[in-house]
Amino acid sequence: MAELEADEQAKVVVFESAVEGFFLNHSDFLASFDDLMSIPQGPTGLEAWPDILVRLTRAPCVSIALIRGRATGNGSEITLACDMSFASREKTILSQWEVGVGMVAGGGPMARLPRQIGRSRAMEVLMSSEDIGGDLAAAYGYVNRALPDAELDDFVDTLATRIASFDRWAISNTKRLVNAASLPPDVEIAAGWDACMTSITRPDTKKRIKTLFDRGFQQPGELEDRLGVSVGRLGA
Repeated sequence: MAELEADEQAKVVVFESAVEGFFLNHSDFLASFDDLMSIPQGPTGLEAWPDILVRLTRAPCVSIALIRGRATGNGSEITLACDMSFASREKTILSQWEVGVGMVAGGGPMARLPRQIGRSRAMEVLMSSEDIGGDLAAAYGYVNRALPDAELDDFVDTLATRIASFDRWAISNTKRLVNAASLPPDVEIAAGWDACMTSITRPDTKKRIKTLFDRGFQQPGELEDRLGVSVGRLGA
């Protein structure tokens, strides 16, 4: 992020994945919680992950998410932090699945989603913890558009190339003014992160996550591929 912020030539950055079936997956629940909490705060004063997302929204260049595969938890959060997002109609799944395991999401979707898709639809996405396909995501405004998978790369490349041909001063100042009219304040992002960290330590959350691991969590297979279905069965 520091390199991107300091780059005086960059006009557009496109985020995409080389991992089949996934844009960006959820956090690693086998990682050390102490290691996570020991990461220094970023320049915004926020913790590391929300700091990266907030800085991305404020970077002077345009950010585009090209989504092919699952954008689950963290993947959804970076999608919401990007200036634009375009999804494969056939292969995209978005999800904020955290409520389904007794958690609160940590990367700011409670602050961003209501502004982007409206309160009621944000509630549906967050409270259902359900997988959202490309067409529905586009209809809700969760992403800009869902395109046929065969057309996605060319569309994003053409758009990014077009924007990159424009004057950088105009790009950065237009983004700055749109940000001023639309972004949530940092205090809302910080509150979500604090609630997320509290939720991870709850006994009920630990129990639900353990059940997911017993059923194949964080391993290749049906549970990760159909995480929305899987968390919906935890109470059964």
